[in-house]
Amino acid sequence: MKLLFIADPLESFKIYKDTTFAMLREAQRRGHSVAACEPQDVMWQTGGQVMAHVRHITLTGQPLQWFTVDQTCAVALKDFDAILMRKDPPFDSEFFYATHLLEQAEREGARVFNKPRALRDHPEKLAIMEFSQFIGPTLVTRNEADIKRFHAEHGDIILKPLDGMGGMGIFRVRPDGLNLGSISETLNRHGAQSLMVQKFLPEIAAGDKRVLVIGGKPVPFSLARIPQGGEVRGNLAAGGKGVAQALTARDRFIAESIGPVLNERGLLLVGLDVIGDSLTEINVTSPTCFQEIFDQTGFDVAAMFVDAIEYALKR
Repeated sequence: MKLLFIADPLESFKIYKDTTFAMLREAQRRGHSVAACEPQDVMWQTGGQVMAHVRHITLTGQPLQWFTVDQTCAVALKDFDAILMRKDPPFDSEFFYATHLLEQAEREGARVFNKPRALRDHPEKLAIMEFSQFIGPTLVTRNEADIKRFHAEHGDIILKPLDGMGGMGIFRVRPDGLNLGSISETLNRHGAQSLMVQKFLPEIAAGDKRVLVIGGKPVPFSLARIPQGGEVRGNLAAGGKGVAQALTARDRFIAESIGPVLNERGLLLVGLDVIGDSLTEINVTSPTCFQEIFDQTGFDVAAMFVDAIEYALKR
Protein backbone atom coordinates (compact mmCIF):
# COMPACT_ATOMS: atom_id res chain seq x y z
CA MET A 1 0.00 0.00 0.00
CA LYS A 2 0.97 3.63 -0.54
CA LEU A 3 0.10 5.71 2.52
CA LEU A 4 0.18 9.47 2.92
CA PHE A 5 0.28 10.98 6.40
CA ILE A 6 -0.90 14.59 6.66
CA ALA A 7 0.61 15.72 9.93
CA ASP A 8 2.65 18.30 11.74
CA PRO A 9 6.28 18.75 10.61
CA LEU A 10 8.18 15.47 10.90
CA GLU A 11 11.10 17.39 12.39
CA SER A 12 8.92 18.29 15.40
CA PHE A 13 8.11 14.67 16.32
CA LYS A 14 9.16 13.31 19.71
CA ILE A 15 9.48 9.79 18.38
CA TYR A 16 9.66 8.10 21.78
CA LYS A 17 5.99 8.96 22.33
CA ASP A 18 4.54 10.15 19.02
CA THR A 19 1.55 8.12 17.82
CA THR A 20 1.91 9.10 14.16
CA PHE A 21 5.52 7.88 14.29
CA ALA A 22 4.30 4.55 15.67
CA MET A 23 1.86 4.29 12.74
CA LEU A 24 4.62 5.10 10.23
CA ARG A 25 6.96 2.54 11.77
CA GLU A 26 4.37 -0.24 11.71
CA ALA A 27 3.31 0.56 8.14
CA GLN A 28 6.91 0.45 6.92
CA ARG A 29 7.55 -2.76 8.87
CA ARG A 30 4.78 -4.39 6.84
CA GLY A 31 6.32 -3.26 3.57
CA HIS A 32 3.99 -0.34 2.84
CA SER A 33 5.48 2.81 1.34
CA VAL A 34 4.99 5.97 3.38
CA ALA A 35 4.93 9.64 2.51
CA ALA A 36 4.22 12.75 4.55
CA CYS A 37 3.10 16.32 4.10
CA GLU A 38 1.56 19.15 6.09
CA PRO A 39 -1.92 20.63 5.53
CA GLN A 40 -0.44 23.67 3.82
CA ASP A 41 1.12 21.37 1.20
CA VAL A 42 -2.32 20.38 -0.13
CA MET A 43 -3.57 22.35 -3.16
CA TRP A 44 -6.41 22.37 -5.66
CA GLN A 45 -6.22 24.27 -8.92
CA THR A 46 -9.04 24.99 -11.35
CA GLY A 47 -9.75 22.02 -13.59
CA GLY A 48 -7.33 19.78 -11.73
CA GLN A 49 -7.29 17.23 -8.97
CA VAL A 50 -6.45 17.81 -5.33
CA MET A 51 -2.67 17.51 -5.09
CA ALA A 52 -0.05 17.71 -2.39
CA HIS A 53 3.67 18.41 -2.27
CA VAL A 54 4.81 15.29 -0.42
CA ARG A 55 8.00 13.74 0.86
CA HIS A 56 8.41 10.02 0.28
CA ILE A 57 10.37 8.84 3.31
CA THR A 58 12.16 5.87 4.80
CA LEU A 59 12.46 5.39 8.56
CA THR A 60 16.04 4.73 9.58
CA GLY A 61 15.60 3.21 13.02
CA GLN A 62 17.90 5.87 14.46
CA PRO A 63 16.75 8.12 17.31
CA LEU A 64 18.04 11.44 15.96
CA GLN A 65 17.87 11.42 12.18
CA TRP A 66 14.93 9.05 12.22
CA PHE A 67 13.92 9.42 8.57
CA THR A 68 15.44 10.09 5.18
CA VAL A 69 13.71 11.72 2.23
CA ASP A 70 13.75 9.54 -0.86
CA GLN A 71 11.83 11.89 -3.14
CA THR A 72 9.88 15.14 -3.02
CA CYS A 73 7.14 15.64 -5.60
CA ALA A 74 3.56 16.78 -6.24
CA VAL A 75 1.10 13.87 -6.26
CA ALA A 76 -2.68 13.61 -6.66
CA LEU A 77 -4.14 12.43 -3.35
CA LYS A 78 -6.23 9.80 -5.14
CA ASP A 79 -2.99 8.09 -6.20
CA PHE A 80 -2.38 6.96 -2.63
CA ASP A 81 -4.17 3.92 -1.25
CA ALA A 82 -4.96 5.76 1.97
CA ILE A 83 -4.66 9.28 3.34
CA LEU A 84 -4.27 9.52 7.11
CA MET A 85 -5.25 12.92 8.48
CA ARG A 86 -3.08 13.30 11.58
CA LYS A 87 -2.81 17.06 12.04
CA ASP A 88 -2.91 17.91 15.72
CA PRO A 89 -5.54 20.32 17.06
CA PRO A 90 -6.59 23.08 17.25
CA PHE A 91 -9.51 22.66 14.89
CA ASP A 92 -9.19 26.15 13.42
CA SER A 93 -10.32 27.62 10.10
CA GLU A 94 -7.31 26.15 8.26
CA PHE A 95 -8.13 22.67 9.55
CA PHE A 96 -11.72 23.25 8.43
CA TYR A 97 -10.59 24.23 4.92
CA ALA A 98 -8.30 21.19 4.79
CA THR A 99 -11.29 18.91 5.40
CA HIS A 100 -13.03 20.43 2.38
CA LEU A 101 -10.00 19.79 0.18
CA LEU A 102 -9.81 16.24 1.47
CA GLU A 103 -13.51 15.73 0.81
CA GLN A 104 -12.97 16.78 -2.80
CA ALA A 105 -10.10 14.27 -2.97
CA GLU A 106 -12.57 11.63 -1.78
CA ARG A 107 -14.89 12.50 -4.66
CA GLU A 108 -11.91 11.89 -6.96
CA GLY A 109 -11.36 8.44 -5.43
CA ALA A 110 -9.12 8.99 -2.39
CA ARG A 111 -9.69 7.06 0.84
CA VAL A 112 -9.25 9.33 3.85
CA PHE A 113 -9.09 8.28 7.53
CA ASN A 114 -10.71 9.76 9.55
CA LYS A 115 -13.26 10.92 6.99
CA PRO A 116 -13.18 14.70 6.50
CA ARG A 117 -16.93 15.16 6.91
CA ALA A 118 -16.87 13.12 10.12
CA LEU A 119 -14.07 15.32 11.47
CA ARG A 120 -16.19 18.40 10.83
CA ASP A 121 -19.33 16.83 12.28
CA HIS A 122 -17.75 15.78 15.59
CA PRO A 123 -16.17 18.72 17.42
CA GLU A 124 -14.26 16.99 20.16
CA LYS A 125 -15.87 18.49 23.24
CA LEU A 126 -19.34 19.17 21.84
CA ALA A 127 -19.67 15.65 20.38
CA ILE A 128 -20.29 14.11 23.80
CA MET A 129 -23.69 15.82 24.03
CA GLU A 130 -25.13 13.29 21.56
CA PHE A 131 -24.38 10.53 24.06
CA SER A 132 -25.94 12.09 27.15
CA GLN A 133 -26.49 8.70 28.80
CA PHE A 134 -22.73 8.44 29.36
CA ILE A 135 -21.86 11.96 30.52
CA GLY A 136 -22.17 13.95 33.73
CA PRO A 137 -24.12 17.22 34.05
CA THR A 138 -22.91 19.45 31.22
CA LEU A 139 -23.87 22.86 29.84
CA VAL A 140 -22.82 24.51 26.57
CA THR A 141 -23.55 28.23 26.50
CA ARG A 142 -22.18 31.71 25.97
CA ASN A 143 -24.59 33.21 28.51
CA GLU A 144 -23.13 34.20 31.87
CA ALA A 145 -26.47 33.87 33.64
CA ASP A 146 -26.70 30.24 32.50
CA ILE A 147 -23.22 29.61 33.90
CA LYS A 148 -24.12 31.13 37.28
CA ARG A 149 -27.31 29.06 37.41
CA PHE A 150 -25.36 25.86 36.62
CA HIS A 151 -22.82 26.71 39.34
CA ALA A 152 -25.57 27.34 41.86
CA GLU A 153 -27.06 23.95 41.04
CA HIS A 154 -23.85 21.88 41.08
CA GLY A 155 -21.49 23.87 43.29
CA ASP A 156 -18.13 22.54 42.08
CA ILE A 157 -17.68 22.99 38.32
CA ILE A 158 -15.19 22.91 35.46
CA LEU A 159 -15.20 25.52 32.67
CA LYS A 160 -13.35 25.07 29.38
CA PRO A 161 -13.29 26.47 25.85
CA LEU A 162 -14.80 24.31 23.12
CA ASP A 163 -11.67 24.66 20.99
CA GLY A 164 -9.07 24.00 23.68
CA MET A 165 -6.51 21.20 23.62
CA GLY A 166 -3.95 19.71 25.94
CA GLY A 167 -5.75 21.04 28.99
CA MET A 168 -5.40 24.68 27.95
CA GLY A 169 -8.01 27.07 29.31
CA ILE A 170 -9.53 24.65 31.84
CA PHE A 171 -10.66 26.22 35.13
CA ARG A 172 -12.22 24.81 38.28
CA VAL A 173 -14.62 26.94 40.33
CA ARG A 174 -15.49 25.61 43.76
CA PRO A 175 -18.71 26.20 45.73
CA ASP A 176 -17.52 29.61 46.96
CA GLY A 177 -17.76 30.86 43.36
CA LEU A 178 -14.42 32.69 43.60
CA ASN A 179 -13.55 34.32 40.24
CA LEU A 180 -16.51 32.72 38.42
CA GLY A 181 -17.44 36.01 36.75
CA SER A 182 -13.89 36.75 35.64
CA ILE A 183 -13.32 33.24 34.32
CA SER A 184 -16.63 33.26 32.45
CA GLU A 185 -15.83 36.63 30.84
CA THR A 186 -12.38 35.43 29.84
CA LEU A 187 -13.58 32.19 28.26
CA ASN A 188 -16.76 33.47 26.61
CA ARG A 189 -15.22 36.83 25.61
CA HIS A 190 -18.10 38.76 27.10
CA GLY A 191 -20.71 36.60 25.39
CA ALA A 192 -19.00 36.26 22.00
CA GLN A 193 -17.79 32.66 22.37
CA SER A 194 -19.43 29.47 23.61
CA LEU A 195 -17.87 27.38 26.34
CA MET A 196 -18.53 24.12 28.13
CA VAL A 197 -19.36 23.87 31.82
CA GLN A 198 -19.37 20.52 33.61
CA LYS A 199 -19.93 19.30 37.13
CA PHE A 200 -16.53 18.58 38.69
CA LEU A 201 -15.81 14.85 38.86
CA PRO A 202 -13.65 14.01 41.91
CA GLU A 203 -12.68 10.73 40.21
CA ILE A 204 -10.16 12.83 38.23
CA ALA A 205 -7.78 12.07 41.11
CA ALA A 206 -7.53 8.52 39.71
CA GLY A 207 -6.93 9.81 36.20
CA ASP A 208 -8.52 11.04 33.00
CA LYS A 209 -8.59 7.79 31.01
CA ARG A 210 -7.91 7.77 27.28
CA VAL A 211 -9.85 4.85 25.82
CA LEU A 212 -8.86 4.19 22.20
CA VAL A 213 -11.37 2.74 19.76
CA ILE A 214 -10.13 1.41 16.41
CA GLY A 215 -12.51 0.23 13.71
CA GLY A 216 -15.32 0.35 16.26
CA LYS A 217 -13.48 -1.92 18.72
CA PRO A 218 -11.86 -0.80 21.98
CA VAL A 219 -8.16 -1.24 22.66
CA PRO A 220 -8.11 -3.42 25.81
CA PHE A 221 -5.99 -0.93 27.78
CA SER A 222 -6.53 2.74 28.54
CA LEU A 223 -3.98 5.35 29.54
CA ALA A 224 -5.02 7.11 32.75
CA ARG A 225 -3.59 10.63 32.76
CA ILE A 226 -3.24 11.40 36.49
CA PRO A 227 -2.99 15.02 37.69
CA GLN A 228 0.19 15.86 39.57
CA GLY A 229 0.72 18.29 42.42
CA GLY A 230 -2.06 20.84 42.75
CA GLU A 231 -3.27 20.43 39.17
CA VAL A 232 -6.87 19.58 38.32
CA ARG A 233 -5.86 18.63 34.75
CA GLY A 234 -4.61 15.16 33.90
CA ASN A 235 -3.48 15.99 30.36
CA LEU A 236 0.06 14.82 29.63
CA ALA A 237 0.76 18.24 28.09
CA ALA A 238 -0.19 19.78 31.46
CA GLY A 239 2.20 17.53 33.40
CA GLY A 240 -0.11 14.58 34.05
CA LYS A 241 1.39 11.13 34.65
CA GLY A 242 0.33 8.43 32.18
CA VAL A 243 -0.48 5.01 33.66
CA ALA A 244 -1.74 2.22 31.39
CA GLN A 245 -4.43 -0.02 32.83
CA ALA A 246 -6.95 -2.58 31.69
CA LEU A 247 -10.35 -1.24 30.72
CA THR A 248 -12.99 -1.34 33.41
CA ALA A 249 -16.37 -2.87 32.61
CA ARG A 250 -17.80 0.66 32.36
CA ASP A 251 -14.99 1.81 30.04
CA ARG A 252 -15.64 -1.13 27.75
CA PHE A 253 -19.41 -0.60 27.80
CA ILE A 254 -19.04 3.04 26.76
CA ALA A 255 -16.53 2.16 24.03
CA GLU A 256 -18.57 -0.74 22.67
CA SER A 257 -21.72 1.40 22.65
CA ILE A 258 -20.25 4.46 20.95
CA GLY A 259 -17.45 2.94 18.89
CA PRO A 260 -19.50 1.16 16.21
CA VAL A 261 -21.71 4.25 15.74
CA LEU A 262 -18.71 6.50 15.14
CA ASN A 263 -16.97 3.91 12.96
CA GLU A 264 -19.98 3.77 10.64
CA ARG A 265 -19.71 7.54 10.28
CA GLY A 266 -16.13 7.25 9.06
CA LEU A 267 -14.21 7.67 12.32
CA LEU A 268 -11.78 4.75 12.21
CA LEU A 269 -9.74 5.97 15.17
CA VAL A 270 -11.31 7.66 18.19
CA GLY A 271 -9.98 8.55 21.61
CA LEU A 272 -12.66 8.60 24.31
CA ASP A 273 -11.83 10.47 27.50
CA VAL A 274 -13.44 8.97 30.59
CA ILE A 275 -13.28 10.22 34.18
CA GLY A 276 -14.66 7.69 36.62
CA ASP A 277 -17.77 6.37 34.87
CA SER A 278 -18.40 9.49 32.75
CA LEU A 279 -17.47 10.28 29.16
CA THR A 280 -15.95 13.77 28.98
CA GLU A 281 -14.59 14.13 25.43
CA ILE A 282 -14.49 12.37 22.04
CA ASN A 283 -11.15 12.95 20.32
CA VAL A 284 -11.21 12.48 16.55
CA THR A 285 -8.58 14.77 15.00
CA SER A 286 -5.36 13.11 16.12
CA PRO A 287 -5.83 10.66 19.03
CA THR A 288 -2.63 9.64 20.79
CA CYS A 289 -1.26 7.31 23.53
CA PHE A 290 -0.29 4.37 21.26
CA GLN A 291 3.30 4.23 22.46
CA GLU A 292 2.60 4.76 26.16
CA ILE A 293 0.17 1.83 26.15
CA PHE A 294 2.58 -0.38 24.22
CA ASP A 295 5.55 0.51 26.45
CA GLN A 296 3.66 -0.32 29.65
CA THR A 297 1.55 -3.31 28.58
CA GLY A 298 3.12 -4.75 25.42
CA PHE A 299 -0.17 -4.42 23.53
CA ASP A 300 0.69 -3.20 20.01
CA VAL A 301 -1.87 -0.49 19.31
CA ALA A 302 -0.15 0.55 16.08
CA ALA A 303 -0.47 -3.00 14.72
CA MET A 304 -4.20 -3.00 15.56
CA PHE A 305 -4.53 0.34 13.76
CA VAL A 306 -2.72 -0.75 10.58
CA ASP A 307 -4.79 -3.96 10.62
CA ALA A 308 -7.90 -1.76 10.62
CA ILE A 309 -6.60 0.36 7.71
CA GLU A 310 -5.82 -2.75 5.67
CA TYR A 311 -9.24 -4.21 6.40
CA ALA A 312 -11.04 -0.94 5.56
CA LEU A 313 -9.30 -0.73 2.20
CA LYS A 314 -10.57 -4.19 1.25
CA ARG A 315 -14.23 -3.22 1.84
